Amino acid sequence: MSENLSRNELIEAIKNTRKSFDTDNPTIPFIEGDGIGVDIWPASQKVFDAAVSKAYSNNRRINWLEVLAGQKAYDFTSEWLPEATLDSFDEYGIGIKGPLTTPVGGGIRSINVSIRQKLDLYVCLRPIRWFQGVETPTKNPGDVNISLFRENTEDVYAGKELEMNSEQVKKLNNFLKSEFSWDIREDSGIGIKPISKTASERLIRSALNYAVENNKKNVAIVHKGNIMKFTEGAFRAWGYDLVKNEFSDVAVSWEDCNGQPGDKILVQDVIADAFLQQILIKPQEFEVIATTNLNGDYASDALAAQIGGIGISPGGNINYENGKSVFEATHGTAPKYAGHNKANPGSLILSGEMMFRYMGWNEAAELIIKSMEKSIFEGNVTYDLARGRNDATTLSTEDFAKSLVENIEGF
Repeated sequence: MSENLSRNELIEAIKNTRKSFDTDNPTIPFIEGDGIGVDIWPASQKVFDAAVSKAYSNNRRINWLEVLAGQKAYDFTSEWLPEATLDSFDEYGIGIKGPLTTPVGGGIRSINVSIRQKLDLYVCLRPIRWFQGVETPTKNPGDVNISLFRENTEDVYAGKELEMNSEQVKKLNNFLKSEFSWDIREDSGIGIKPISKTASERLIRSALNYAVENNKKNVAIVHKGNIMKFTEGAFRAWGYDLVKNEFSDVAVSWEDCNGQPGDKILVQDVIADAFLQQILIKPQEFEVIATTNLNGDYASDALAAQIGGIGISPGGNINYENGKSVFEATHGTAPKYAGHNKANPGSLILSGEMMFRYMGWNEAAELIIKSMEKSIFEGNVTYDLARGRNDATTLSTEDFAKSLVENIEGF
């Protein structure tokens, strides 16, 4: 028996989560973010508030609650990730954050990873689509419309590793030699790659439920199971078992239908390196992706490059079983641009759009998308989106947000 919720239980949990946001004045904790966070958060908040006000005629509003993480937290509390911040996300069930620095030479390994792991936000969801007017290195960026589900809690990315020449790595190396006859060079660092059935099933189940809810017809399990047979190969196998055991009424594997799924969702698997090639050649064939942690990190950035960069690529970290979620800008802190009022707030704004949609506030979400489409199409953009365009007007961070707000108010 799986430790996860069943499919029906998960659907009910998702419905109950959305009911918890059925209030006119929810409190949402936010982390401003390091570096350009000082520029992009205030701009984004103006867009969020304008969308809510327009969509609901001032009958709804967000009570924004600032919580601390990153450099600002360290300066005030001597902690990179205070427990009070995690408690706030846990209490209110939702949050949003700007980019956070990774301490160099000390502190925790990654604040972003720590938030995901401590709150058990097992899905990293990256919806990736092109906005008309954005210059890209690819010929047909409009063919990219992919929602990527990346497992968030394990794999080598989770940081289970030991440093070369440390006493711990020597002890582990000796154990591996004596117990398994594994001949690993003595000057190696060693990382552990756990891939569990529990984490794999709940990630793939979430991707399949998303496909059902959003009328998608294709789910691809991306893996490197041809080489890592008992980790990523198992991820693939558990995914196919899940389709048969829980989703046979709405989905079918490629092998079981000979590529003719009828009106069911087609579930197939793709080797990770082949996938990176295929999203360049035929991205229109992919709609929903379920993959492991490290593969998802590579693939999400590669896909973002195809639609113009991570500056307009949003992200959300979600536990669909208990409803907890933290949405986030997907790019770095860009400290050399901090305070210059020129950074693109698009990733954070679109992450807010994801957040509203997750809350069931679809009207506000749609206004944000429409306003972003209009400003980009008309060339009213920040410097990064103006590059390569002869018809663009380069705007500051603040003025780009004003352009979006004016669009929203004019709809």
